[in-house]
Amino acid sequence: MRLVAFDHRGAARLGAVSGEEVVDLAEAAPGLPADLAALLRGGASALAAAAQAAGAAKPAARRRLSELRLLPPIQHPGKIVCLGLNYIDHAAEGGHARPTYPSFFLRSATSLVAPGAPVIRPRVSMQVDYEAELVAIVGRTARHVAKADALAYIAGYSCFNDVSIRDYQRKTSQWTIGKNFDGSGPFGPLFVTADELPPGAAGLTIESRLNGKVMQHANTSDMLFPVDETVALLTECLTLEPGDLLVMGTPAGVGHARKPPVWMQDGDTIEVEIEKIGVLRNPVKDEERAGR
Repeated sequence: MRLVAFDHRGAARLGAVSGEEVVDLAEAAPGLPADLAALLRGGASALAAAAQAAGAAKPAARRRLSELRLLPPIQHPGKIVCLGLNYIDHAAEGGHARPTYPSFFLRSATSLVAPGAPVIRPRVSMQVDYEAELVAIVGRTARHVAKADALAYIAGYSCFNDVSIRDYQRKTSQWTIGKNFDGSGPFGPLFVTADELPPGAAGLTIESRLNGKVMQHANTSDMLFPVDETVALLTECLTLEPGDLLVMGTPAGVGHARKPPVWMQDGDTIEVEIEKIGVLRNPVKDEERAGR
């Protein structure tokens, strides 16, 4: 099943996607939760009910996908756990040795950007970089999970652009500040349930395009720490909950490693595409100054 979140008169709704059509689940199944995190907390039965409702939906519950203002699939995740240096070529282009443990860091929900909404180039920096990433979305509470069992805790997958403000990222030894600017975390548009993809979403082409030019091109099987290992490592330390996001790192080809560097500019369009999951497309816009 493929789901999107969208705005309806100022409130978030959840829809099931079939081609260019979306079934508004608030109309088709009013008893179901209106957001994806809550739906995931309902377990397999809630997802099955959503699929059944979508299949039986009447015309009045159906919308054109192109007419909706989409939102991030989950607007307020409890945790956004990101992996740095999870592709060996990306680690090498940044001058890093092959890691023996993931470089985990956190994003905040306030950094998230809806599909189609602008990535904001902040007033304080011109070094705004793209990073195409797979995101795994937790479906069950997980603690001390073995690698062999880990994929059962992942409900599905989506696309993410871990936009990085590089000069701020390098102001300290911790990456947090450069990864949490407002308007720097495009996420979506589709949530694709795990049963529609290969285990761990492995073997899928991942690509970024800046103004139509391919900047990154790799395969999710190239990840040093795949989804199952990441879940096992994280749950040694903390509890994962339904709706948490695991943002799985980016391959080589980012702007800062190019000679000369390529930074995103006002008016650009950045796309992240992952095979069988979808295309996340966002314009780039300069942050407005006071008085403009």
